[in-house]
Amino acid sequence: MRRQQEVVGRPYLPVFCQESMVLRVIVLAQAVAILLALAPGVVEDRWVRLGFTTLFVQWVALLSILLLCLFQRMMRRLKPKLLIPASLLILLLVTLLVSILAYHVLANWGWVTREGLGSFVINNLAIALVVGAMCIQLFVMHYERSERITAQSRAELDALQAKIRPHFLFNCLNMIAELTREDPVGAERALLNLSGLFRAALNAGEQSTLEEELQLSRQYIELEQWRLGDRLKISWDLPEQLPALTLPVLTLQPLLENAVHHGVEVLPEGGRIIMKLHRSKDWLTLLIENPVGRSATSSAGNGVAIRNIQRRLELVYGEQAKVTHGPVDGLYRLKIVLPLSEDKGV
Repeated sequence: MRRQQEVVGRPYLPVFCQESMVLRVIVLAQAVAILLALAPGVVEDRWVRLGFTTLFVQWVALLSILLLCLFQRMMRRLKPKLLIPASLLILLLVTLLVSILAYHVLANWGWVTREGLGSFVINNLAIALVVGAMCIQLFVMHYERSERITAQSRAELDALQAKIRPHFLFNCLNMIAELTREDPVGAERALLNLSGLFRAALNAGEQSTLEEELQLSRQYIELEQWRLGDRLKISWDLPEQLPALTLPVLTLQPLLENAVHHGVEVLPEGGRIIMKLHRSKDWLTLLIENPVGRSATSSAGNGVAIRNIQRRLELVYGEQAKVTHGPVDGLYRLKIVLPLSEDKGV
């Protein structure tokens, strides 16, 4: 396990390939186009100028963000002081190419202007430089604010961890006390499983791997199977090779604890819990399904732990971490989607 500070550290660049980032760039580019069209001293029709300016600015913005997305991994290796000139250079190169192309296309359409190609290009480069510098300044302010919020979230993480302590520990101790007379080997194994869960519960603020989280989950389920017997059944649908994914400590075990406590345990006949992991090229999907016991209690009890875990996942993966849950076809289903790529949300 690694300390959280080593994992949660954010990159200096935003994730340009995200739909939300593309939408922000489009909106900002349109705002710039409107300001340019409303500039004083314009002699042509403002609506015509707005149309041409919007087309020009959006081309520059979308091509720039496309290049930043393509070269993002390479740029993340640069030192922070080199990221600003590298980003501005991409913006200026795109502006240069689009300006030359736009000038010749408009000239062929009969566009009449008093300035030559050189002046047209220089003016556009100057505007792009000013707008790019303003955007970088805004992002620096946003980044500093995000870092302060992240620091506060880290301070709150211990309190969140305290709410996710396994509440079945006393039951396990009573169960182990009975096993020491009937099955000493089983009692020893139960103690080892319990010690592993204790160790994880004490590691507040740390990170673990998906494999370690699944191992803790198996230890927990084995303890509950000693207690509940045949009433508790579980099916594991896991890929042969697990991805090297980072998770906060005790991410999966509390979800299984909810499935047992609010689903299987309250039913006289018990039930089956299903855990599935599906891996695609860029995403990992986790599904946990359990029978629904007392619906009102299940929803309320599940919600507290799920909200805490969702906040902890967002601290690591940002907005790319997706958590949904609710009753589906007579079962309570929880779905977690996490990115497998190197780029994490900002």
